[in-house]
Amino acid sequence: MEKTRVSAFALYRTVLEKDQSSLKVAHKKKRPKENAQISKSSKKTKRKQTSTVVSDVEEKTAKPAPVAHPLVNRKGVEGPALDTLLVDLARIQSSRERANRLFDWLIHPVPAQSFFREMWEKKPALIRRHNPEYYKGLFSTTEIDRILREDDVQFGVNLDVTSYTNGQRETHNPPGRALPFAVWDFYKRGCSLRILNPQSFSSTVWNVLSILQERFGSMAGANVYLTPPGTQGFAPHYDDIEAFVIQLEGKKHWRVYNPRSEDEVLPVLSSPNFSQSEIGKPILEVVLEAGDLLYFPRGFIHQGDCLPDDHSLHITISSYQKNSWGDLLHKLVPAALEMAMEEDVEFRKGLPLDYLTYMGVQNSDKEDPRRAQFTEHLLGLMKKLTSYAPVDAAVDQKAKEFLHDCLPPVHTAEEKACSVQGAPSRWEGGQAWEVKAHIKAQTKIRLIRDGIARLCSEGDVVFLHHTVDNSRVYHKEEPKCFEINPEHTDGVEFLIRSSPKFVSVGSLPCDTIEDKLSLAELLFEKGLVQTSEALLFS
Repeated sequence: MEKTRVSAFALYRTVLEKDQSSLKVAHKKKRPKENAQISKSSKKTKRKQTSTVVSDVEEKTAKPAPVAHPLVNRKGVEGPALDTLLVDLARIQSSRERANRLFDWLIHPVPAQSFFREMWEKKPALIRRHNPEYYKGLFSTTEIDRILREDDVQFGVNLDVTSYTNGQRETHNPPGRALPFAVWDFYKRGCSLRILNPQSFSSTVWNVLSILQERFGSMAGANVYLTPPGTQGFAPHYDDIEAFVIQLEGKKHWRVYNPRSEDEVLPVLSSPNFSQSEIGKPILEVVLEAGDLLYFPRGFIHQGDCLPDDHSLHITISSYQKNSWGDLLHKLVPAALEMAMEEDVEFRKGLPLDYLTYMGVQNSDKEDPRRAQFTEHLLGLMKKLTSYAPVDAAVDQKAKEFLHDCLPPVHTAEEKACSVQGAPSRWEGGQAWEVKAHIKAQTKIRLIRDGIARLCSEGDVVFLHHTVDNSRVYHKEEPKCFEINPEHTDGVEFLIRSSPKFVSVGSLPCDTIEDKLSLAELLFEKGLVQTSEALLFS
């Protein structure tokens, strides 16, 4: 009898619906923070201890603050295999929907809505799966060995050799290429290995990150960590990214600590290494096993050490570096001030002749009415500055940075066949063949990814910024953009807003059919659009 095929997503949804019926997000009671020796905390509001655990195993936490443990399937949380999932994702027309589905799988069985409402940027979360195969295919120690043998891996650029012994964190990178002989010798002597940009060497990691970056609206990066049994590679510290620690092989003992003060909540920069005496007691202490995930926001101190009986391999997927309101204001405020000074004489009027005699730190204790008048006038100008704030232009500046940070897309089979990537152009019989694509008014096109391009104006010129030609190595290439002619601007905007739907070339809002065709040909040649059906070439 022939079996009915059940898609990966059908299986995923069935498991998700079953688990959600019993899933309850854990909340901890408010308690005073127990972290010790805080250099700046005496005047700061202290942080409550809080975390979320999705598990059926009792975890050790900082006492007497217990963590609730909602139950999930004791036989293991099931889900589609990654390779099957990626095949199914490729069939989804909207790349944003692909990103949503992939993120759902990443944190399953926690619903994404609950995660972003209750955990994102707020508290750590542990997802227990009891399924060591859940993340199989994402990365492995075998792949590390292959990369060392086949690729140009450089110490300090692509791979770090580290250790943390007796409270001392050391890096042991020699110069030059990281060959297997030297790397595995370091490992045998108890050193940890950190692969800094696995997406440069692994097509699977590249694919996963290139999809997830659309979910976050921010660069998605990754590091891979291989730790020998009974060792620790890094000192306690906090990072400036949202971290998803995915255990791939073996086990690792993790301790997570609250930010030491409000100043270290969602920090702008990563911390230096801390000593054990500086960080207090952990709010979460757990042993991650293959298939488990640990999330913690930026600012949460963490350290991981390997158990004596097994090695550990995990990948940390990260995002939201320099993606705060403050980072946007870094773009907005200087631009607003520049506009205000151009358009408003009040901003161009000179400072009082004698303001240095009563303003400044050395005069801060003076009881001089001119101080209040000066401050009041300055605050009035700051309030007035908001009316000159070019918010959309500042957002475009952030968007251009994001597009420069992004990985290039990993094309699906359909995208290759229906884009310039699959053009049959070739050299044969002493001449070039099939270099002309036959695009007509009836040809249907769409952007190859929802967020792959953005129109941005620079003065009177409009540029289309995109990710198609980005490198898999972070910022190896300059930002990619090209000028859009005035007669094409409305057509590009129409395509961006129509994505992921296909639209006919004839429907593009350009003045003439020649303009419509030339825009379609330009975007096809640049690799930004695909057609609904494979084109004919000559």
